[in-house]
Amino acid sequence: MDDQNKNLILATALSFLVILAWFVLFPPEDPVRDPNSIVVTESAETGPGVPVAAGSPVQAAIPGGLMVAGAEIPRISVETPSLVGSMSLLGGRIDTLALTTYRETLSPEAPLVTLLNPVGASHPYYATFGWAPGGTLNFEDVPGANTVWTQTGGTVLAVDSPVQLSWDNGKGLVFRRDVAIDEKFMFNITQTVENMTGSAVRLAPYGTISRQGMPPNLAKFFILHEGVVRMSDGKLQEIDYKDMTSQPSDERWGANSDVVNVGQNGWVGFTDKYWMTSLIPQPGTPFTSVAKYNAAADIYLTEARLAPMDIAPGTSASSSTMMFAGAKEWDTIRTYQNEGGVAGFLDSIDWGWFFFLTKPIFFVLHWLNALIGNMGWSIIALTFFLKALLLPLAYKSYVSMAKMKELQPEMEAMKEKAGGDRQKLQVGMMELYKKNKVNPASGCLPILLQIPIFFSLYKVIFVTIELRHAPWLGWIRDLSAPDPSSILNLFGLLPWATPEQGSIFFIFSLGVLPILLGISMWLQQKLNPAPADPTQKMIFAWMPWVFMFMLGSFASGLVLYWITNNTITFMQQYAIMRSQGYKPDVFGNIIGGFKRRKALPAGDPKKPVKK
Repeated sequence: MDDQNKNLILATALSFLVILAWFVLFPPEDPVRDPNSIVVTESAETGPGVPVAAGSPVQAAIPGGLMVAGAEIPRISVETPSLVGSMSLLGGRIDTLALTTYRETLSPEAPLVTLLNPVGASHPYYATFGWAPGGTLNFEDVPGANTVWTQTGGTVLAVDSPVQLSWDNGKGLVFRRDVAIDEKFMFNITQTVENMTGSAVRLAPYGTISRQGMPPNLAKFFILHEGVVRMSDGKLQEIDYKDMTSQPSDERWGANSDVVNVGQNGWVGFTDKYWMTSLIPQPGTPFTSVAKYNAAADIYLTEARLAPMDIAPGTSASSSTMMFAGAKEWDTIRTYQNEGGVAGFLDSIDWGWFFFLTKPIFFVLHWLNALIGNMGWSIIALTFFLKALLLPLAYKSYVSMAKMKELQPEMEAMKEKAGGDRQKLQVGMMELYKKNKVNPASGCLPILLQIPIFFSLYKVIFVTIELRHAPWLGWIRDLSAPDPSSILNLFGLLPWATPEQGSIFFIFSLGVLPILLGISMWLQQKLNPAPADPTQKMIFAWMPWVFMFMLGSFASGLVLYWITNNTITFMQQYAIMRSQGYKPDVFGNIIGGFKRRKALPAGDPKKPVKK
């Protein structure tokens, strides 16, 4: 086996290893939950997150209102260009939100994506704000999860239309809450307490985000983080839901807790694949960042608790906390980071280990999409850009491959002369390479360079919301999903359904793009004659079609990139080989691939002899 074939075998093995490693998924086990799940309230003994039995005065929350002791609690509508929902006067909870510009499926009639759900609904997910008592104060002296607030200002929470809430504890403390929202996904909650007692009081403002039960629509991909995400003075931390349940118990915070003291800048919350809800204290404000799990109530909770305040008699104090609740749009999050002062907010998008590649790759892709207006064509343009960037290295590699072809007769002669002396053959080969300035390992360079780029682009297409439901042309209406066409029904010409995505048989439901991928790899092979060795020849003959099936269930955007990359590589390699005096016989190699190998004549020493 000559060195060029060894390099090709090595490149093939590396490629298979890469695709297999990324193709295998490790879905976590689905949690088992009691169908008679409890609702959550607060008690003076233990604070937020304590379960109460069904049938107690704190009952189910529905979009129309909460029922407390038979009385319906009013709600305040939330209406912005990006969000629609409501907040309840019970606890002042922000607990019903849907995203107006995102739907569950491609259908224009599909339901809006729901982000927050109230207690009593399926999978409650909501935010609360309040004051933790200190000194001589008790829990009943401060507003909590069951406090019924009074709406004192504003009718609908909208852009440039905040609402005001108030509550008097009847003991000289008056609490007020102002809630504002911008045109995208950022709330601003300002909490004020006025001390009209005869002595100083001590309180600590806080905000919490709670999720009851494991989220129902986890992506369950090992390359994607879903769970707690937080920034603490420049340090990003990610905690999976499974890891939250195994955290050590904390005496002060209770349950399974992970507590970090933030000195100046930070945020904490829950992230899904495309959506996120985070608490963001004002930049420069120290606070305690808490992530904990309450097993008794099956509650996952994040909290941002600010430093305690000492409020003298006859004075008041205020504290503001922002809350992001919406889609992880790159442009929106970057604006909050660069203009809103939310340090490290872009890292809330899961860029992965190759962040030094995924971030610039997405930046270029986003810029191209702004110019072109179509994410599919932008991926093609990005591929041209990346190939141009790597052209100097690719040029050296293809020149070396062309020279290897020229040296083929000398290498064959050297093999015959060396006979079975492998050491003599290796020494002769190295002298031949050195004399002609050929690097036999350079043929692997393009493949090796493509591996991190492929990883990074896979990550970008998988995690960024800009690719979700992004169309290209014709039947490709979602570049983040596999090609929906199928050879099993002749791409829609035959009247029967095909295996659904996620089925084990979906791998055989090849669409147009995967088939084009296989053809592009096959044509790229035909730049060189088939290896003489039967084993090598068989491997290379099957490789394009194996890759076709393996990548067939990948996102259409990634397959589109691979097809474009193969096409550009074919043109580059052909042109460079021609410039070096070697003319690839593509058509002849294709014809030769369909011809059967002629039988060796009788008596030929290479022909196996039957015993």
